[in-house]
This record gives sequence, C-alpha cells and structure tokens, in this order.
Amino acid sequence: MKRLTREELLERIWIDPERCGGKPCIRGHRIWVTLILDLLADQVSVAEILQNYPGLVEADILACIAYGSEMSRERFVDIPLEAHV
Repeated sequence: MKRLTREELLERIWIDPERCGGKPCIRGHRIWVTLILDLLADQVSVAEILQNYPGLVEADILACIAYGSEMSRERFVDIPLEAHV
C-alpha cells in the first residue's frame, strides 16, 4: 500500500447530517469512526476488523486513527489524574 499523507487519510472520513446521525463515518460506508477506534482499543487486530468488515481497507483504519488524533487536539477528555503519594 502506498503511504498516504494525513490529509489523504482524512479525506476517507465523511460526515453527512442525513446519515448515521451526523457521526463521522468511513467514506462510502455507514461504519462509525468511533466503532473502529473502540475495536482497536479493545485489542481487536486490524486483520480481524478487515475480515469482519470486508468493504474496508487498511487505509480506512488508519484514517480513523488519524481522525481520532486530530479530534484529540480539539477536545478535552476528562480523565482523572493519578494521585502521587
């Protein structure tokens, strides 16, 4: 697979207010970015995701990661700080 730029990866994500409640999805699919990120966080491998969603390619998974990375720059996630004793 040709190495894609971050911009090329992000072009694989779309938001359509008429589909999936306006949630970010992989372009051409109704598969939410958050679903893919949740699967990866649950230690589901890229190979398993591609097997379970045969319309996807590896670049779609990377696009979800790139999108999540971009969003983390813009939003605050409330995570409790560890108390140092």
